[in-house]
Amino acid sequence: MYNSLQYKTKQFLFLLIKLTIIVGAFYFIYNKIVHNEQLEFSVFVSQIETTIFNNHKVIFTLLLFTFLNWFFEILKWKTLASFVHNISFLNAAKQSLGSLTASLFTPNRIGEYGAKAIYYEKRKRRKIMLMNLISNSSQMLVTTIFGIVGLSYFLTHFTVEIEFFRLRRLGYLIALLIAFVFFGRKFGFKKIRGFYIDKIITFIKSIPLRVHFTTMLFSIIRYLIFSHQFYFLVTVFDVPIAYSTAISFISSMYILASLIPSLSFFDWLIKGSVALWVFSFAGTYELVIVTISLVMWILNFGIPAIFGSYFVLNFSLSTIPKTIHTKL
Repeated sequence: MYNSLQYKTKQFLFLLIKLTIIVGAFYFIYNKIVHNEQLEFSVFVSQIETTIFNNHKVIFTLLLFTFLNWFFEILKWKTLASFVHNISFLNAAKQSLGSLTASLFTPNRIGEYGAKAIYYEKRKRRKIMLMNLISNSSQMLVTTIFGIVGLSYFLTHFTVEIEFFRLRRLGYLIALLIAFVFFGRKFGFKKIRGFYIDKIITFIKSIPLRVHFTTMLFSIIRYLIFSHQFYFLVTVFDVPIAYSTAISFISSMYILASLIPSLSFFDWLIKGSVALWVFSFAGTYELVIVTISLVMWILNFGIPAIFGSYFVLNFSLSTIPKTIHTKL
């Protein structure tokens, strides 16, 4: 149906879609900050006025953390995407920030896969989606490794009541997933949503070790940046907590929050809820922790999404590169 439309009609519909994404992004960012049920706007403003806005060094440091976080995310995407089609740092920035804006309201930012793929010709989109999966998987792996270390410290230094029957349920789910993958490979379940498993494995193996290593390195650097950005805010708000304890709390918070499916827009709320529970073992700082979580969301999702809206608005299908036909 879309292909049968006239050129001007297509252009109008495409512009309408882009404007819808941008207006939606701005509206939800505004609504979450100003009309938030968990944190009154006046209270939030009062908190950050006395701790952040009055100190230019704090503002600069926080923005530097955000810049470095996305700088290495863009570098990571440039490294991965260039294996499929060589791109510049600027194009990697357009794709990373534009896809963030477009996927802001999708569960676990799943819309990012399609948003990045649309920057490439149809023949390359499956590979781009796989590269994006590798990017997210590497970040999740780093979060899991640091999270396990942090949780181990957390559980050995604090008395935590764990409902083991829920852990058993999680164990059953993991066992079923492993069984599905094992028997699926053994009995010929070779295709999942248009992707052939054998071809995926072959494609991943064809990626140079240097690319995998660089991807993991950038993921580790990013994790250290945004986790220490959270710790920096903890110190700014004068929460009396030792560095080792705070880092263990933060790493525990990130791994626990990562296990909960969510819309990217509610990412701050989930992390805030988990952070409230974790930091409750160090004392009662509910208002401070919720404020820090919202500030983190604004810095690492809200502001980048606003910049990404510019790239969404200026995106054109005519800029999609044309390359030689290849199969995955």
